[in-house]
Amino acid sequence: MTTLPRFPYAPVLAGAAVLSMAGSLARAPGLWSMAGLAVLLPLLGLVARWSPVRSGSPAAAFGIAAVALWPAPLVRAEGASWLEAFGAAAFWALPGLGAVAVGAHLRRHAAHTRQAVRDARREQQLELARDLHDFVAHDVSAILVQAQAARFVADADPRQAVRALERIEAAGLSALASLDRTVHALREAGGGPAAPAPGLAELDGLVGRFEGGVLEADEEALTCLSREADTAAYRVAVEALTNVRRHAPGAAGVRVTVRRRRPDGIELAVTNTPPPRTPRAPRSLLARRRHAGGTGLTGLRERVEAAGGTLAAGPAGADGGWRVSAVFPAHGAPQG
Repeated sequence: MTTLPRFPYAPVLAGAAVLSMAGSLARAPGLWSMAGLAVLLPLLGLVARWSPVRSGSPAAAFGIAAVALWPAPLVRAEGASWLEAFGAAAFWALPGLGAVAVGAHLRRHAAHTRQAVRDARREQQLELARDLHDFVAHDVSAILVQAQAARFVADADPRQAVRALERIEAAGLSALASLDRTVHALREAGGGPAAPAPGLAELDGLVGRFEGGVLEADEEALTCLSREADTAAYRVAVEALTNVRRHAPGAAGVRVTVRRRRPDGIELAVTNTPPPRTPRAPRSLLARRRHAGGTGLTGLRERVEAAGGTLAAGPAGADGGWRVSAVFPAHGAPQG
């Protein structure tokens, strides 16, 4: 099948049309004329399906003309008027137009199929990019923050530096796990086994790796989300904590809450206090990446809405804090 588009159907159709017209003018026997039609009609369909538009259009027009005009000399020889000859030509043009229509339909269907494949691949690439942004960027930002903290306290308090190094190790292992999930997603696209997506069951570890993070979670609420909403909620927490590191480094308090909201809603909220206004705050490296792109809250809102939820972000109080909140519908039964 891969060799079909390379075959020169348009020149073959043009040559067959010339022979058919020559036979019609020479008043070839009807059997030969019908044999010519049996060749011209499939060629018209193949040209409409495979040939480039620039070369296929003139060849198709020439082929339709050959199909339509083949009975004209015979009709005129029997004493028919020019109007009758024109009517016969118009009637015989219909099979040629039908063959072109069939070929064009197959061409459009194939084009739509190729576009659907490209769209699916593009969506898969965007999904992988979102995974890398949501998870790996969070852990890399944690490594940057802890590395800066260790650099500032290494001389004054070596024990704090050791603690920062331990957090760097934990963030590095988490980043490797995120990369493993991305590799599993690629294998899934190739027909391999899929890796489970992270959810709120991992929220305790996520907040525990965040300096100054506090988790307040209703255990029942943690189990009352659909699988899609559970994954989306975890991504909200990851993105919100990553943004705290980028835009409010050194914030004294970060609180993550999961609770029921009436009626029948589960809310995940991440609230942080404003960053300190000290000149020695360790923020130089992250400040360079504040405008570094990524999917951010816009892409996250799309994911939350796809899971049936709503996302809101805005100031928390008059002190300059920030709050990100996502509300999802409660699932009928707890997850097992």
